[in-house]
Amino acid sequence: MAKYRVEDIRNIGILGHGASGKTSLADALLFKAGAVDRKGSVDEGTSVSDYDDEEKKRKFSIDTSLLHCEAKGKQLHLLDAPGYPDFIGAALEVLAAVENALIVISAPNGIEVNTRRMFNEAGKRGLARMLVINKLDTENIDFNGLLENITATFGKGCVLFNAPVGLGANLKGVVSVLNPPDSIPPECPVDIPAMRSKLVDAIVECDDALMEKYLTEGNVSAEELAAAIPKALAAGTVIPIFCASAKKDIGIDELLDALCQFALSPVQGVRRKAVKGEGEQKQEVELEPSEDAEFVGQVFKSLTDKFVGNLSFFRIFSGKLSADQPIVNTRTGKSSRTGGLLVMQGKTQKTVDSAIAGDIVAVAKVEDLAIGDTVASSAQAPSLPRLVFPTPMYGLAVEPKSRGDEQKISGGLARIADEDPTFHVTRDPQTNELVISGMSQLHLDVLQSRLKRRFDLEIITKEPKIPYRETITTQAEASYRHKKQTGGRGQFGEVHLRIYPLSREITTEQQLLEQFATKARFEKMRMAHYDPEFNFAFIDTIVGGTIPNQFIPAVEKGCKELLVRGALAGYRIQDVAVEVFFGKDHPVDSSETAFKTAARNAFKAAFLQAHPVLLEPIVNLEVTVPSKYTGAILGDLNTKRARIENQDSLPGDLTVIYAKAPLAEVTRYAAQLGSITQGQGSYSMEFSHYDQVPPNIQQQIVSKAKLAEDEED
Repeated sequence: MAKYRVEDIRNIGILGHGASGKTSLADALLFKAGAVDRKGSVDEGTSVSDYDDEEKKRKFSIDTSLLHCEAKGKQLHLLDAPGYPDFIGAALEVLAAVENALIVISAPNGIEVNTRRMFNEAGKRGLARMLVINKLDTENIDFNGLLENITATFGKGCVLFNAPVGLGANLKGVVSVLNPPDSIPPECPVDIPAMRSKLVDAIVECDDALMEKYLTEGNVSAEELAAAIPKALAAGTVIPIFCASAKKDIGIDELLDALCQFALSPVQGVRRKAVKGEGEQKQEVELEPSEDAEFVGQVFKSLTDKFVGNLSFFRIFSGKLSADQPIVNTRTGKSSRTGGLLVMQGKTQKTVDSAIAGDIVAVAKVEDLAIGDTVASSAQAPSLPRLVFPTPMYGLAVEPKSRGDEQKISGGLARIADEDPTFHVTRDPQTNELVISGMSQLHLDVLQSRLKRRFDLEIITKEPKIPYRETITTQAEASYRHKKQTGGRGQFGEVHLRIYPLSREITTEQQLLEQFATKARFEKMRMAHYDPEFNFAFIDTIVGGTIPNQFIPAVEKGCKELLVRGALAGYRIQDVAVEVFFGKDHPVDSSETAFKTAARNAFKAAFLQAHPVLLEPIVNLEVTVPSKYTGAILGDLNTKRARIENQDSLPGDLTVIYAKAPLAEVTRYAAQLGSITQGQGSYSMEFSHYDQVPPNIQQQIVSKAKLAEDEED
């Protein structure tokens, strides 16, 4: 039996931009709560949170670390997330497992790219948001200017809960704004009564009774305000700002108290919704954060540990789980025994007998558990929606440094990909290149180091091909007869087909049947198959058995082979529908192979007649730079075929530029941006969509592909 109730749990993600001091803050909170005997230090390599060798070497977080402590009768689960945009996947995992986002801001650096992103991502998910201004012991801090920037950027709900006494080397402590002392220290840089008035206004906004009392009596007690804060946090009308210096141990006690008192429990926080049943019985249900409900949890993190093996971390959203109870993966329907439940403190772990709704635990060596999987007590339990992560767009082709390591490298990379949803490993069918994709050069550098350290494998990297796609712009018709006479049995198959452009708005077989493959369009349609990976439809309108039924699957297979190979320049084909309407067979010489070959060649002939075009990946770019560089950035983006979507001014004399650009033009944008802005610019990049390549560029790509093909021949 757990020593605490669901109402006593506080799940808190510690988020923000890199180098804002999140990990130092987490170490300080653990030490204050008595969870560790010695306060960890990132600089000295003794941090409880940043325990990985690569993290110690680079002195910043790469993975999310799970920590816990008890304070004031509350059980705190602290999830310390990486801050650099290169490791955004790990930070987004955290948001799926918590009710509260504690966003850390560096006092000297102010609001940075990932500060804004994490604030917005937490808001989208309905989490309670709190801000910590850290590093107030550093010099040259404009505290009031930073406060103005915070409220201008994140809204008037951002209100000080405590204020610093002194700044920089003179920082002595913090003073409460919610319950101020009779005598305000003269070193405090803000007007406490004015700040308290703002705080009261924000809190009473979400409570009608409290608002009425405030308007009629002109005052509300600190106790009444404190009682209303969780409700205001849940509503988003209050975003507390706390002041601290993790290194100097200032403001940590006050922050720990506030987290225990005000942070939302699973009962108060956003309720997760899941889907139960299938077909017409399918319905959305809200998971009840109670020990008495059905056990349902979700895997949000995975880790391969050299001593323990595979570790899967999951958050329990409803019910209770005992160590000897099997868990069912609702995706596979497979039931597994856990071998025990683990609670993590950085790299150390302890076993527990049971866990309840709100708890975050790990299980070891349970096969086939992936990030986003729902775990439950039965296969019929509700399933939570899969977690969504940005598409990695920075790619490198890799090959082993040592011959004979090909298989080992594939296995090692696959295990790393299981841990990191923003790291993908693919095999290019045209070039047979093994391509790794991540969020940036730094991201891939770190993962290469991990491959070397964990599996003793070294790789050589080079530029990969841009993942262009091929499609058509009009319909066409073609046929192909495959006839081959050899010494024994011959080969014969003839296929006639039509091809059509297929709208990208179609994403399911149901939509295909409703919007495209209808009886009105294909009067003699016998069946239609849909492949969402290629947005490809295969429609059978054969009449009179001109192609015998047993060969229709071979015809579809032949068409699908061309989807992978490409017809124009060797890239994957997408957004195409194929209608097979006629053919011929031979009673002796026809075979699956013959019809597969005929279908592939007929498809290729039709494709090349249907005004084929190349599509290129377009990415969303968000570039943040000091305003003085705006003109230079806009000029540079114009040379990259970028389309400027919007431009905003940010506090701190910054400009953010939103643009869409072809991936081929911005694969190495980090170095170019650094050169233009002298290292002061930052950007984020996410896949948006595929768009048509301009004709002159398409001609160059096709010519290059043909040249490469001729050289191979």
